[in-house]
Amino acid sequence: MDPKVRLRKQNHSLDTQELEKCTKEELIERIKTLSAHNTQLKNIIAKTGDKKQVEYVNSKSFDFSKYNLRHIALKILYLGWDYKGYVTQEDTMNTIEHHLFEALLRTKLIKDRSSSNYHRCGRTDKGVSSFAQTISIDVRSNLPKEEGNDAEKEINYCKILNKVLPDNIQCVAWSPVDQCFSARFDCKARMYKYFFPKGNLNIEKMALASNKLLGTHDFRNLCKMDVGNGVVEFVRNVSYVDIRPVNATDTIDGYSMYVISIRGKAFLWHQVRCILGILFLIGQDKEQPSVIDELFDVETNPRKPEYSMASEIPLNLFCCEYENIKWNYNEESLSQVIEKLNAVWSYSAAKESMVKEMLKILNEEYHQLKQVKQNDKYLGECLLQGTKSRTYIPIMKRKTCDSLDDKIKHFTKRNRIQVLKGESDNSKT
Repeated sequence: MDPKVRLRKQNHSLDTQELEKCTKEELIERIKTLSAHNTQLKNIIAKTGDKKQVEYVNSKSFDFSKYNLRHIALKILYLGWDYKGYVTQEDTMNTIEHHLFEALLRTKLIKDRSSSNYHRCGRTDKGVSSFAQTISIDVRSNLPKEEGNDAEKEINYCKILNKVLPDNIQCVAWSPVDQCFSARFDCKARMYKYFFPKGNLNIEKMALASNKLLGTHDFRNLCKMDVGNGVVEFVRNVSYVDIRPVNATDTIDGYSMYVISIRGKAFLWHQVRCILGILFLIGQDKEQPSVIDELFDVETNPRKPEYSMASEIPLNLFCCEYENIKWNYNEESLSQVIEKLNAVWSYSAAKESMVKEMLKILNEEYHQLKQVKQNDKYLGECLLQGTKSRTYIPIMKRKTCDSLDDKIKHFTKRNRIQVLKGESDNSKT
């Protein structure tokens, strides 16, 4: 047999074995990725020349040697609903990071990415937003080194970047930092916020369960185990958790919005969304708060049960905490950011009011027909991904995935992992 044919058959066999071990959600995600890759490949090839040309123009037609460089931190907000995630990807240019570097190159603040000493605080997934994503990077400066701390005489970094960035990706503030500062490794804590409608959720029960998250635990059953990329440590610490109404002064009803805030130094891939998936089941009285304890008991339950995680749309990387950073806010650029967000809010609020008015009338008609006062359906049910079973199966009685040891053996045998020890600060949710 031709060696190339034999190699292809071996690879096919390995791929089949790997696919057979995937969950339904993982298979769906792979199919979506492949479909997107097929449709976008031609566009990528066509646009590669344009991208190289842009980099060439920036590097050749602008003399960076005439300027000093300074290391700064940039605070960036973005509404990630229409993007494929934060991090640059091979099969799409629709990422936050792609647009950010396109703006940095276009404004000639950097010569190229590879020499920019770039670090990011977190790598949010497709659809996830952020109010305080933080990056550290070397950028062009107008000041001599001895005047480096005079922010008023420096380039208005936020203003010039926001002019070329999409309206839903904006720089909010900047700060001079030490050359050794890293937005990723020097982050002391990250806070995520997740927004959801109350519906008929038992908020008190959810709060009781969420308190069990506090402290240091093994979260392997409350995340997606990214063993293929070398992550084998799943112990993390949650220092703060809170559930409360978004508008505390409003009358609470089924349409009231709540927010859960979760703070920790580092988070695992899909950790917050998996936590919310379980909390929503507890809030619907389908599970008891004690299920959190059972999921933390990895000796008794080393295999993660199959369950749906919460939608990415309401999730926001809301705060990234650092020591000794004094953010510089510019009145003009901040006013423009607020104006753009006001426009987003106006359209969103108008849509909300329109739909709510429709719901009000239809609910009145429905209640007259059924002679009930309240809709008994959970309003946020759409926030739980996956198919809904007619007969509910308790979490701890469901099918389970491979254990961590099994995954490590699988990827080690295929020479696909380089084990990373210790706690990862490269948060993925």
